Amino acid sequence: MSFTGDLRHLPIVDVIQLLHATKKSGTLNVRGRRGNCVLVFSEGYIVSASHALGKVSVGQVLVDLQLLGEEVLGRVVAEKNRSGAAFIALLIEGGHVQKEAAFRGLETLIVLTIVEILTWAGGKFTLEVDRVDIAEDYRYFPEQLKEDFIVGTQNVLMEALRIYDEKKRDGELEDEDGDEDFAPFPAGESTESSTVLSADDLGLSDLDQLEKTIPGVFTSLPDIDPLEAHRNTLREVAAGLSEAEQEELLAFLKKVEEGSGGHPPAQSGGTGRVILFSPDELFRYMLTAACKDSGVFVFATNDEGDLGPIIEQSMGKENSALLILDRPASAAAEENIVALRRRLKETFPRLPVIQLAPLPGYEFTLLAFADGIRTVFPRPLRSERPESFSTDFVQFLDSFRNHLQGFARAQGDKIGQLSRCLAGLREVREPQEAAAAVLQFVAGMFVRSLTLIVGPAELVAERSIGVNPDATRNNHLGFRISMAKPSIFHRVIEDGRLFFGSSDDQVIREHLFAAIGAPLRSTFLLLPMRSRGRTLALTYADFGALEAAPVQVDLLEILAGQAGLALENALLHKKLEKSSRQG
Repeated sequence: MSFTGDLRHLPIVDVIQLLHATKKSGTLNVRGRRGNCVLVFSEGYIVSASHALGKVSVGQVLVDLQLLGEEVLGRVVAEKNRSGAAFIALLIEGGHVQKEAAFRGLETLIVLTIVEILTWAGGKFTLEVDRVDIAEDYRYFPEQLKEDFIVGTQNVLMEALRIYDEKKRDGELEDEDGDEDFAPFPAGESTESSTVLSADDLGLSDLDQLEKTIPGVFTSLPDIDPLEAHRNTLREVAAGLSEAEQEELLAFLKKVEEGSGGHPPAQSGGTGRVILFSPDELFRYMLTAACKDSGVFVFATNDEGDLGPIIEQSMGKENSALLILDRPASAAAEENIVALRRRLKETFPRLPVIQLAPLPGYEFTLLAFADGIRTVFPRPLRSERPESFSTDFVQFLDSFRNHLQGFARAQGDKIGQLSRCLAGLREVREPQEAAAAVLQFVAGMFVRSLTLIVGPAELVAERSIGVNPDATRNNHLGFRISMAKPSIFHRVIEDGRLFFGSSDDQVIREHLFAAIGAPLRSTFLLLPMRSRGRTLALTYADFGALEAAPVQVDLLEILAGQAGLALENALLHKKLEKSSRQG
């Protein structure tokens, strides 16, 4: 198993694009309330599919495309059941359809499978790497599938999105209600017919203006123990544990499911995108399950090659990403994780990372801090304390889950604060109000912050928050910083781009720090506020006597842009008022 996730946090479109970009081979199982869909990938290309609706098969698709008759379909199905031969092979070799028509039916079924998943409010996906379960029907076209899907993965995806969007626009397709959760379906459980899908619902009419009906079934929710799926999975991923130990883990998951784990759920709007890198299948499963519905999305993988694309995709979303690196289980693994950690920090310097460490891992922990990791969390292994592993593991999961919930709430809080700040900027009428709004928001991320007004030859410290140890309110400072010498101030003022990082800038050290005191670490922010291509003010911020912490720089860039517009509006408003008075 390479990685798992939740469709509510990583939509199927993103999953398919990620698998295509990383050239994955494997079977992607997507489980929702309507059933189970399967997409099979070979080197990033979709080469097989299985629809959640049992009767939406390639044979029925060919009938609805008017490429096959109902009678012929019945005869071929009977022959397939009798001989066990591949369905497509029987169709082509029997002269019932042309090879191109059969391939078109298979391609259409893939599109319909993606359209079906797009309507789901949620679901769980799991990629089983290197397990390429291509249905017998598809094996007739191994080379054609590969050739036609060289760019076809994106084409098929775009076709599915087109059908979905058009049907949604025309009110012909309804998304699944997301208020209820679903229970995974036990293997082999039969389903009952409860709904008939039309060709319009599935998008076939867009392909050939069909009016026929595709019979299908929406699988109804079975009346089963919602924890049965956890129990079945634990038997597989925790096979080395005794039944009593597995039941202890199951009891923890039950407590989480019932919301009585001792921790409140993440606040509304709090979301956290967590990337877990771990070779431990049990840990990947337990952490993902423990964080479910806690405002924390865990994307778990055991493949180093996945990390770069996953991090890039996650950091491109509106929420901040957090990387968790599992503890090494051996000395060789320790060297590998240190090398990986350093590569990732070099590529993604602003990515917050949590390193899980051995319980007595003193040297490894110190090395992690030396590499710039801000949080190191101890994690138990069964090989170290087998007699109490399940108890130790549950205690770790409970504490670590609470830690991640705090991360999720912090992200939600910051986004909510930004929304309120942007709403306030729309009401600004005085230029100084825009600078004050930026200062207030920045103060929520840093310990000390101040506004510097940009003059022709100097900066003037106009207002601050937290500069004095006992300061609880804004205060006017008034000191000045000469711009006679080149400094980082010049660079930010001239190019209009924020700076966040460490610097031993001489002007900062000799003039700014001389006035307000030097922070513990020389990691600071310079955020420009611009109007008509000119920087009018800078917001400076640092962490004071505390260690530097990760900062959502993208939120600050959004804020600076909106503050600049608010500043322009305020200046224009004042100019109009002045003209009106003079007139």
